[in-house]
Amino acid sequence: MVDSVRPVLFLTLFVSLFISISAQTCRTHVFRSENGVSTDFSACNDLPVLNSFIHWKYDPATRRVNLAYRHTNIDSDRWIAWAINPKARGMQGSQALVAFLKKDGKMTAYTSPLPEGTYGTSLAQGKLSFDVPNIVATFRDREMTIFATIQLPSNTSTVVNQVWQEGPLTDGNPGVHTFSGANLQSMGSLDFQSGQQSSGGVDSRTKRRNVHGVLNAVAWGILMPVGAIAARYLRVFNSMDPAWFYIHIATQTSAYIIGVAGWATGLKLGSESSGIQHNAHRNIGIALFVLGTLQVFALLLRPKPDHKYRSYWNIYHRLTGCVVILLSIINIFKGFDILEPEKKWKNAFIGVLIGLAVIAVLLEAFTWYIVLKRKKSEKSHHGANVHAGGNGNPYGA
Repeated sequence: MVDSVRPVLFLTLFVSLFISISAQTCRTHVFRSENGVSTDFSACNDLPVLNSFIHWKYDPATRRVNLAYRHTNIDSDRWIAWAINPKARGMQGSQALVAFLKKDGKMTAYTSPLPEGTYGTSLAQGKLSFDVPNIVATFRDREMTIFATIQLPSNTSTVVNQVWQEGPLTDGNPGVHTFSGANLQSMGSLDFQSGQQSSGGVDSRTKRRNVHGVLNAVAWGILMPVGAIAARYLRVFNSMDPAWFYIHIATQTSAYIIGVAGWATGLKLGSESSGIQHNAHRNIGIALFVLGTLQVFALLLRPKPDHKYRSYWNIYHRLTGCVVILLSIINIFKGFDILEPEKKWKNAFIGVLIGLAVIAVLLEAFTWYIVLKRKKSEKSHHGANVHAGGNGNPYGA
């Protein structure tokens, strides 16, 4: 038995060793000799996302950095960029090195300053806030590399905020990259002197996107259905009258207030994101705000129970409420597709919906049981009264 296990164990260890050795890292990469390009790099880091690596050599005397930014497993119809942001994390306001393959089959590399407060930039060529004496790019075997020399200003630290990106070419020019997943995580800090880097981090805009998602999921996706369930099923219990009404009002009002905050956050994100369009998500959000506002004002115009128009108001209120809940759930899932959070958050929301659905089904069955039982009891009581008095009066009057 032991002898039969040994070959399997040896093979497993060999395969594991082979995979670990063959896995590409910045330290295993060997640069080809390039005309007029320095490939003498003393330090490198594996960047955590987008199949990217940064190599560099820093000269403390001149504060110059020779660097190479590599992006592997990339097609020829994509562009790449590596940037330093002098003021904050994130792409806005960063100073970028850009490269892509032109239609004539030649690589182009240039500098592009990204203005603050603008998304969806075309990566137009321009001068950076620091000197870039040399910049070229290569593309071989689905690997695109930018070689550059940058001059760090004398009054700045060797620690920089770095950002790296990739995106599609549109009519031969850089198009807008994806605003989700790894493309939102491609940032961090890098110390050219010590080689230390920190990855990830969430910029202020990403935080606002997350807040927007949480507010709307809680308001429209949880509180609204809970309020509807309270209105439909608690009223069947005589002991809950009129408490069910106040629970319904409190829940729906809270949902509306939180939902408006989430909607306003979405408007702010939209104003900061020129060139980025999520039309379906935006239009459904506007519709939800309008319908939610109508529901709130409808409470102020609610007829009295004995009013001749009360039945029409009830139909409108319930129908609009169902539409709001349905659109809310659809839009929340569209939001998940845009934000692309960890699966556990989407699964948690699905779990909440399933839980609410199960509760609603059980309460629906129990409600019908109570209603039918009451009708049977009333019918039995009414028959007894007729038998006793002919017209339901126990005294026959």
